[in-house]
Amino acid sequence: MTRSRTLTMTTRRRTIARTLSLTLLATVAGTSACKKPAAAPTDAAPIVQDVGPENIALVKNDTLRTGPQLSGTLVPEREARLRAEVSGRVLQTMVEQGQRVAEGTLIGRIDDAAVNDQAVSAKSGVTQAQVAVDQATRELQRAKTLLAAGAIAERDREAAERTSVGADAQLADAKARLSLAEKNIRNTLIKAPFSGVVSERAVSAGDVVSPGTALFTIVDPTSLRLEASVPAEAIGSIRVGAPVIFAVNGYPGRTFEGKVTRINPTADAATRQVRIYATVPNGSGRLVGGLFANGSVSSETRVGLMVPEKALDQSGVAKFVMRLKGGKVEKVEVTVGLHDVSTESFEITKGLTAGDTVLLAQAQGISVGTQVRVSAPKDAARP
Repeated sequence: MTRSRTLTMTTRRRTIARTLSLTLLATVAGTSACKKPAAAPTDAAPIVQDVGPENIALVKNDTLRTGPQLSGTLVPEREARLRAEVSGRVLQTMVEQGQRVAEGTLIGRIDDAAVNDQAVSAKSGVTQAQVAVDQATRELQRAKTLLAAGAIAERDREAAERTSVGADAQLADAKARLSLAEKNIRNTLIKAPFSGVVSERAVSAGDVVSPGTALFTIVDPTSLRLEASVPAEAIGSIRVGAPVIFAVNGYPGRTFEGKVTRINPTADAATRQVRIYATVPNGSGRLVGGLFANGSVSSETRVGLMVPEKALDQSGVAKFVMRLKGGKVEKVEVTVGLHDVSTESFEITKGLTAGDTVLLAQAQGISVGTQVRVSAPKDAARP
């Protein structure tokens, strides 16, 4: 009985130990089941590339012009080169280069002592000639009276008439000399022929000048003339009144406009170029004579979709642009029309719509499908 009790206790111990083991395993298993498995690694977030506003352009409707290219020089429409008309010493100059003057403004004086002496002498000559005319007239009248009375011969009347005619001629010569002397006096006063700007002052006080010596140059800056050349083969597309669009050094990115006023009827035998002349309004005075101009004559004008030349990929047979749509880059084949050289733009007839955004310059190298974000201008980012 004692042995049976011992076996029973041993059995109980084993049962308790097995129960404890199962409980421990269940606990460990439960704990392990509560822990979530580690998440599998996911793909990295897509890269967004920033593009500056200078590297994008908006497709829009605008006026396009095309026509033959030209190059030439701007010159003042009105220019006066004033030269001395009398000899003498320059007494005074009243203006400097770049100074504005009104029409009739006195801008210089030449010593008038010599021409004043000539005027005095001419006046004396007129007086003497007038006395001679009066006397000759009386003698002629007397001769006519005596001839009628039969007191003198016909030849005496003719002699008196010749004397009267000679006296009249001398009076006319004396008056012409006086008029010339008075004109020379006026010519010692140099005045502006029209309102404008002094572009050159060739003399100073104390200089001795003679007829023909350059004194001043006055130009009217409100109107310039473009003297340019175009290829002879393009002359058929040019007409008087056609717009001329051109650019000049000193105003980058800006264009100016004029109108064709004259076309030379002959082409240069050496260059095969035809000379044309265009009037350019310059009320603001920004343009100056002597500037070199490059541009074109607008022989054809129409409104269409425009993109900058820098947005167009012309490396292959087909032409493409890189368009930004929905924040991503896509490659779009386009069909082009007119090429506006003056604004460096192309007309797009197929492939784009107004309001589309295209990439320019280095931004065209961004891969298709890349997400792009247009960054704000640097100045806008400053507080």
